[in-house]
Amino acid sequence: MLSGMQEHDGPLTRLRRSHEHSVLDLLRRHGPLSRAELGTRSGLSRTTLYDIVAGLVGSGAVVASTPHVEVRKRGRPVEKLSLNPAAGEAVGIDFARRAVHVAAVNFAHEVIGSASEPHTADLSWPERVDIAERLLGTLATVPSDDPAHSGSAVHLDALSAIGVGVVGPITDPGSERAHAQGIDGLPDLLRKRFGVSVLLDNNTRLAALAEAVWGAAADSSDVLYLRLSHGVGGGLVVGGALHRGRYGLSGEFGHVVVDPVGRQCECGGTGCLETRAALDAVLNRYREAGGRAGDLAGFLAAAAAGEPPALQVLERVGHDVGSVLAAVCHAVGPGVIVVGGELAEAGPALLEPVERSLRQHLMPMARHHIDVRRATLGEAGSALGGIALVLHESPLLSHYPRPVSEENA
Repeated sequence: MLSGMQEHDGPLTRLRRSHEHSVLDLLRRHGPLSRAELGTRSGLSRTTLYDIVAGLVGSGAVVASTPHVEVRKRGRPVEKLSLNPAAGEAVGIDFARRAVHVAAVNFAHEVIGSASEPHTADLSWPERVDIAERLLGTLATVPSDDPAHSGSAVHLDALSAIGVGVVGPITDPGSERAHAQGIDGLPDLLRKRFGVSVLLDNNTRLAALAEAVWGAAADSSDVLYLRLSHGVGGGLVVGGALHRGRYGLSGEFGHVVVDPVGRQCECGGTGCLETRAALDAVLNRYREAGGRAGDLAGFLAAAAAGEPPALQVLERVGHDVGSVLAAVCHAVGPGVIVVGGELAEAGPALLEPVERSLRQHLMPMARHHIDVRRATLGEAGSALGGIALVLHESPLLSHYPRPVSEENA
């Protein structure tokens, strides 16, 4: 791992990490470079550069080599530095309600690839782990379509850690809540399967982290992320840091009440947003309005074709979502709202009603200071967030507690 990766507090550590990223970015963009070329391009002093390079070479992130004998010019051969993509990798796995998503990056922090596979909601954890292992195996054998990563593959024996997202609040794996979720043995199961450290966190919060690091909100330090999927949840980035909350309960926007006399929610409450905006709830509302499509794909196609029942349902869902987002905005004051999940694929048919309702419920002075965006990372978002959690380098994680790991199991 990069030097200082485990020490994520303190200005000197952050400065060194910034220098390391600068050197890695130069090697990623320009290929092999000499120390002199790195010094010119980075602007670092010779002493600082040599210290940073020594650390990167020592950790294995960078390798040094000299030109082959037949291409050398007169005089002493100039040593070139380059990224060492095979030195180690990080893997993220998202165990969603009805699918497994995986993603992997190499030691140079380049995304090697991602893959997904749906499954039934009642699939056991060992079977889900089997899917994850098989998906990672496909990444290990199929080179990337991106010419810049030609020949890249996941070396499962080179993993340094795995970041894992699961549904629901994450506390102590040995707790009654963890037992009820069925995840009490998951970290140990993964550790035994892959033989590396495992970090476990809420998958929707990991998606928020990924969108704030690489995705739609990478330019903002205050972000509200909402995922509309089989469940409804979210995440908060406040003051440039991901917010977990005591007991890991931050971002449970799906359990904000929108209809006090509405349907009972799985959480035990009544009329939560999840009872009106989760995928099954949306499809039920659509059928009650006379819609005929049998699944989400059909519903989205109906909305795209302008079918009145589909558009009417999206209008009502957007109104509910916007009112909840406004309430959260009044509490935390984000600059950017990112809406993700399968339902966000409806595009403007959903996002425009969300924005109208949001601005209707916001204080007038706040209406023009919030930018609503659609998530950009798709199904791989939570898995990529798991990788960010493993690397633990982003300033977004500077005050974030280390999440549940197999040592706590």
